[in-house]
Amino acid sequence: PHPQPEREGMFHRGPGLNLTSGQYTAPVTGYYTFTTTLHVVRREQRRKGQPCTGNRLRVLICVQSCRQHNSNLETVSRLESGSDLFTISVTGVLYLQAGQYASVFVDNAAGSPLTIQSGSHFSAVLLGV
Repeated sequence: PHPQPEREGMFHRGPGLNLTSGQYTAPVTGYYTFTTTLHVVRREQRRKGQPCTGNRLRVLICVQSCRQHNSNLETVSRLESGSDLFTISVTGVLYLQAGQYASVFVDNAAGSPLTIQSGSHFSAVLLGV
């Protein structure tokens, strides 16, 4: 038996994913491929005359909340001024010890509030030990 999805369209299999915390905990030590795709909506546009505080968005998949050096995957995207909806993806391989967790972080330097839309996803697959 597999855990039941929280809502229609959601799928997960295996014991490592905690939907409450948003963390994937490695059941065994090994190499895992991680992928996240976030659909992001900018909630308010910068008004003319306001200083530009930044227009980049950094998305990371981190082991143990980014406390370990060189244990994360990341991408940085520039947000175009004419658009409200962005899709940002990160994919790569990380080595986790059994019991370590990985999760997604968003570093918002866009200067306006952002919302992660439904349809975004986060996955982890054990490649080998």
